[in-house]
Amino acid sequence: MISKKIQDAFNKQINAELYSGYMYLSMAACFEADNLPGFAQWMKVQALEERAHAMKFFAHVNERGGRVKLAAIDGPPVEWDSPLAIFKAAYEHEQKVTAMINALVDLAAKEKDHAAGAFLQWFVNEQVEEEASADEVVQMLKRVKNSPGPLLMVDRQLAQRGAG
Repeated sequence: MISKKIQDAFNKQINAELYSGYMYLSMAACFEADNLPGFAQWMKVQALEERAHAMKFFAHVNERGGRVKLAAIDGPPVEWDSPLAIFKAAYEHEQKVTAMINALVDLAAKEKDHAAGAFLQWFVNEQVEEEASADEVVQMLKRVKNSPGPLLMVDRQLAQRGAG
């Protein structure tokens, strides 16, 4: 049985993961509007991953006899100044999510909830990958600046990211 503290914290994380998906879709919309379909593809895949993360928490709460309580999802920003600004925002957001996951790990340890602790280890590892993935694009965009040719090359590269 899941404790009320863990259940409430996981419900909050479900909301945060769904918000992340909204934010990445908003970023994809910006890239679509700027005719950068590869960048948009990267963000759409990221949005799908965030929904999958929310569903992992959803399943865990239910499997442990808890109750999922969905809350309203805040609207994300809708405008950024450049592709670099978008990916910097994505990277900073992933750092924030990492801090949230780490706080959940700490809570699970404090509550002596070994099942939650084991479950969260996947997310600890996933966040290392999430941060590295966003930062890799930030570093590429810093190198190419807003030069149209190199920017289109990065767009083609990012279009290769598939779901899953």
